[in-house]
Amino acid sequence: MQEQLRRTAPDGSAPVRLAVVGAGSRGMTYAREGLLSGRSVVTAVAEPRADRRAAAAAELGVPDHRAVADWRDLLALPDLDVDAVVVATPDRQHTEPALAFLDRGLPLLLEKPMAPTEEEAARIVTAAERAGVIVCVAHVLRYSPYTQTVKDVLASGAIGDVVSVEHLEPVGWWHQAHSYVRGSWRREDTSSPMLLAKCCHDVDWLCDVVGAPATRVSSFGSLTHFRPENRPEGAGERCLSCAVEPGCPYSARKIYLDHVHEEAARRWPLSVLALDVTEESVTRALEEGPYGRCVYACDNDVVDHQVVNIEYAGGVTASLTMTAFTPMGFRRTRVFGTRGTLEGDGYTVSVFEFLTGRTTTTQVVDPTDPLAGEGHLGADAALTRSFLAAVAADDPGLVLTSPRTSLHTHATVWAAERARHRGTVEQVPS
Repeated sequence: MQEQLRRTAPDGSAPVRLAVVGAGSRGMTYAREGLLSGRSVVTAVAEPRADRRAAAAAELGVPDHRAVADWRDLLALPDLDVDAVVVATPDRQHTEPALAFLDRGLPLLLEKPMAPTEEEAARIVTAAERAGVIVCVAHVLRYSPYTQTVKDVLASGAIGDVVSVEHLEPVGWWHQAHSYVRGSWRREDTSSPMLLAKCCHDVDWLCDVVGAPATRVSSFGSLTHFRPENRPEGAGERCLSCAVEPGCPYSARKIYLDHVHEEAARRWPLSVLALDVTEESVTRALEEGPYGRCVYACDNDVVDHQVVNIEYAGGVTASLTMTAFTPMGFRRTRVFGTRGTLEGDGYTVSVFEFLTGRTTTTQVVDPTDPLAGEGHLGADAALTRSFLAAVAADDPGLVLTSPRTSLHTHATVWAAERARHRGTVEQVPS
């Protein structure tokens, strides 16, 4: 398969040779999308977990000596011979490998968030600009057909001048429990604030849609529900041995075991619990690992709901609501203009015109397709293809965000966090 892909890149050139640093869900997503597109091969992997490393190497066709535990071991290889690097380590481990590979002059596909702090993100931007190489921060929402449809409608003038935007990130009750209560992004000190981990996507997307930089922000939010004082009477430490589990919507049995035979659930989130997804392996993970814990007895501290208000240069305003307490679904947005409104949910875009009183609806993604919602509505694949095409052509214009643009939208998130903690309106650094 790998040798065939080397010979059959879409434009007839040799596919981009990738090193993947971090073989978790996101790193493997980009690796697989690149292989499926025919635009890349993976020739090196760094992953500290031995089982995940071995599985990634076997799936991607990486030789044993090029599948290593530490990204530093890749740099030490006498024959690294890669054209670009995917950095998809945990949030707090982005900066060191990003800087090291940039120092080698290698293009990066850098998973969001760029880095956990403003200072570290700024260092990455400076290094990228000094190296003069392509750096694509994985703001995948920019790359979806839905986003392009929204931007095309706004550019057409169909709703006049944009005045304000209302944007909802419906995290989903079980997704919050999985990723942000029991999972890897549950604590700010080991990951990042919820707004950075989950919604730097959304803050970046809003900036793209509005078409102007943010200038001021305010924010409110807290960890309200997933706290010890809300633990039901009689609840156990783990769901599988809990007397009140049948009546709990956050039950690990309901979230994981009840879906063990569903193909979509096996791809995610069950693949996070076990490499070989079976009823036995998932049960063992729930009995022994973090995903079987009571959601009211975890060490989580990230917020479960937050509102951000943003003012942009030129006066457009936007509100972003992130909340755990929804069905899991794609973002929902309403854009208010001087001649009409736009409403979208990732699948459709509806435009109401004041002059005619007509509503026109465009279906972008088929909502009856059971696979349509995966991969950020096709954006994961589109971002990967864009990055690989940019590297192959040495054309940064094929990537929809520059590192400095990404730094601004990240800075908006950090300003919002300062506003939330201080109870202030904060200026966004220009």
